[in-house]
Amino acid sequence: MTRDAAIERATDHFDSGAFFQELSRRVGIRSTAQVSELRPELDRYLVEEMTPTLESLGFSVEIHPNPDPRGGPLLLAERLENPNLPTLFSYGHGDVVRGFEGDWREDRDPWTMVKDGERWYGRGTADNKGQHSVNLAALASVLAVRGRLGFNCKILLEMSEEVGSVGLAAFAAEHRQALRADLLLASDGPRLAPDKPTLFMGSRGALNFELSVDLREGAHHSGNWGGLISNAGTRLANALAALVGPKGEILVPELRPETIPPSVREVLASVQVQGGESGPAVEEDWGQPGLTPAERVFAWNAFEVLAIKAGNPDQVANAIPPKAIAWCQIRFTVDRDPDGFLPAIRAYLDSMGFHDVAVGQRHDGFMMRASRLLPDHPWVQWARRSLRQTTGVEPTILPNLGGSLPNDVFAETLGLATIWVPHSYAACSQHAPNEHALEPILREGLQIMTGLFWDLGEGDVPEWRTAEALHDDK
Repeated sequence: MTRDAAIERATDHFDSGAFFQELSRRVGIRSTAQVSELRPELDRYLVEEMTPTLESLGFSVEIHPNPDPRGGPLLLAERLENPNLPTLFSYGHGDVVRGFEGDWREDRDPWTMVKDGERWYGRGTADNKGQHSVNLAALASVLAVRGRLGFNCKILLEMSEEVGSVGLAAFAAEHRQALRADLLLASDGPRLAPDKPTLFMGSRGALNFELSVDLREGAHHSGNWGGLISNAGTRLANALAALVGPKGEILVPELRPETIPPSVREVLASVQVQGGESGPAVEEDWGQPGLTPAERVFAWNAFEVLAIKAGNPDQVANAIPPKAIAWCQIRFTVDRDPDGFLPAIRAYLDSMGFHDVAVGQRHDGFMMRASRLLPDHPWVQWARRSLRQTTGVEPTILPNLGGSLPNDVFAETLGLATIWVPHSYAACSQHAPNEHALEPILREGLQIMTGLFWDLGEGDVPEWRTAEALHDDK
């Protein structure tokens, strides 16, 4: 009954092909939240696949309707061993993006998992079925060797992450007591590099918004009116140039962090950001001057123009466009309150004379808040030691993911310390045709998570009642 024995059992489970078969079965359920006709598959994934799996591990399972009618169901599983033990909270999502059938390489079916060398192709292999399947298999390995976990465990699986996690925040607020725990340990997103384990403790937030110019009804001939009336495209282009510089630097002070915390700067000093074989090259002179690439993507804000339109690009006419619109996004860290972004943009544009440029949040109100657990937190250092013991290498530690996850629900609403251990990599095509997971990452991920769960059950952990006290205060 040792840590090594549990990791060996997990490795045998993977090498035997049993894990491949489990994940293949889960990929075969077409549980996309983006296609309304496949809505029954969301229920099927939880009822037919996750419920029996979790019950076999000694969990009680409840499936709840989503408080938002746009969202799919949520599963809450619980295994309580002793109220005097720490409680782990874990999360995953069983919904995936649409399949894009017909667009996959070699005419592969997105719902049939195929092994090609080290790549396992199939929708959900990386995001997120493969990742939470690793964690469930690791729990099973610890139970098989120790006979118990040595901690209490709660697992939340949602089926609406790929449509913005609608209803998740409301569900967490309503069921705060039932979700009460001491640490979030979950898996999503990519490693920084495929060959090195990664820990991240939150995510950047995202705010999508629109800048628009509406000058008049109808376009007018550019020969007759050029030089006499304003051009919506020109006005919008200059407004954008007032907000973000030619190298992507943010020009509005209120949209930038004031500083980078010392512990964040320290861990990022050794982090090298690379695009990988199929990714673009990192541009050293893009973004905020004086920052490293790692600081720019993990510790700073970014202003991105996602799309822009003036006139009719498909049928260009010799006419001055009366309207123009840009769809924009700010990716931001916890160091700035996003509620102040749009008012700051409005005030800045007014000060520059752009009163004719409207500023508005996207029609669906999309925003994900930022969250972060500082790298010097005791739980982070505990996890770091565990990964190092399992793999023999120092893991990459990121203060937060560059992208966005609903981590703020767990960090703020539930008051949890949050640690993520990703089992994917950046070039996995997770939202596109040809999504795949890398076999070595899944295999090592299973070993890592088994080690983490074993160590948590050993009891040599940071003061875990801190989170409990926080809940009692709310």
